[in-house]
This record gives sequence, structure tokens and C-alpha cells, in this order.
Amino acid sequence: MVGEVLRGFDLAGVFGCAVMGGVLARSRGLDPVGFVVLAILSGLGGGIIRDTLLQFGPPVALVDPAYIGTASAGALVAFFLPFDGALWRRCFPVVDACAVGCWATAGAQKTLGAGLAWWAAILLGIVTAVGGSAVRDVVLGRIPLIFGGTTLYATSALIGAATMVALHAVGAPAAGLVAGTTVGAAVTLLARWRGWELRGAYAWRGPGRRRAEPNRP
Repeated sequence: MVGEVLRGFDLAGVFGCAVMGGVLARSRGLDPVGFVVLAILSGLGGGIIRDTLLQFGPPVALVDPAYIGTASAGALVAFFLPFDGALWRRCFPVVDACAVGCWATAGAQKTLGAGLAWWAAILLGIVTAVGGSAVRDVVLGRIPLIFGGTTLYATSALIGAATMVALHAVGAPAAGLVAGTTVGAAVTLLARWRGWELRGAYAWRGPGRRRAEPNRP
């Protein structure tokens, strides 16, 4: 049962991030190929990185056609439906947050299932949640948003994955999938609502030191 629930959570995250990749392709004026490529990178990149690092068989996206199909469906939805207006602005944060929560917990659970330690599960939960968006941003020639300039994502994934690991440790992996997804999504939404960000290096103050300022021309 846990395996089927895990697959469902994984595919939900794939579809959500694939749609967001397609929305970004539309904002850049890309053609259908661009839509599909960005959707696949966004939807499958993190999972492929995770599975490659696990070395526990080939990446699931390359053996289960549902993954490529789900990512392609997300690209088609984004291509034919113009995601703009007030409704999308309200829905986007929820879709985004749920994708982060889904993947953080799915990545952590799969890592635990491969027999790795709790800290590896948290690490690969984060990679699963934010790896695809980072690769997508590199392909677009920009610094990945998870490195700064946006509200919490990697931190939310860490908290969601840690929730999954904690409940798995007490023998409740199915509950961990639900709770981890909920917690990861809630932290992401709360951070967006409150404007929480990790400060850049120039904003930190060391003991007895003045605030360091970024280099200016």
C-alpha cells in the first residue's frame, strides 16, 4: 500500500511541477518543444538525480511510462491553457507548495526504502523537491531561484522530509507521506504569505563585526 501511495504522491508532484515548467516556457515565448523540455526538466529532474545517486536500479522515470506521460500532460495543459489572471495567481502558490511537499516526502521515503540512513533520506528528499527547478533555471541561463531571491523552498523540503523520516522511524510510513507533504506544503505557503527568506551573506552580522556589504563598482 505504501508503494502505491508513494507512486501517487510522486506523480502528483511531477504533474504540478511540469505545469509550472510549461507556464515558465510560455512566459519566455518558447515553442512546443520548449514546453515539453522545461516540463520534463521541472517534473522529472529531481527524481532522476535522486535515483541516479541511489544506484538502486534505473531511474523510475525511464522505466515507468506514467512519469513521462504525466510530465508531457503537464506541458500540454500549460500550452493550451493560458495560466494567468487572478484565479491562477491564487492557485499557483498552492500547486507549487504541494509539489514541494509531495516530492520531499516521496524522495525521503524512497531513500529509506533503499536502506540508507535518515540523514541521506532528508538530503535526497530536498534534492527530489528542488533539483528539477534548479536544472531548469540553469538551462534558462539564470541563477536557480532556490539560491536566493525567493521565499523558502529547500528549507520547506527539509522540514517535510524530516517529518517523513520521523514517522517512518516509529513505524508509520503511510502517515509520514501524508504528514510530510502537509507540513512541507504548509511551510512553503506560510513562507510565501509572510515573506520569509534566508538572508544573503551580506545581510548576516558576525560577532563584533560590522555588517558586510556587497561589492559595488
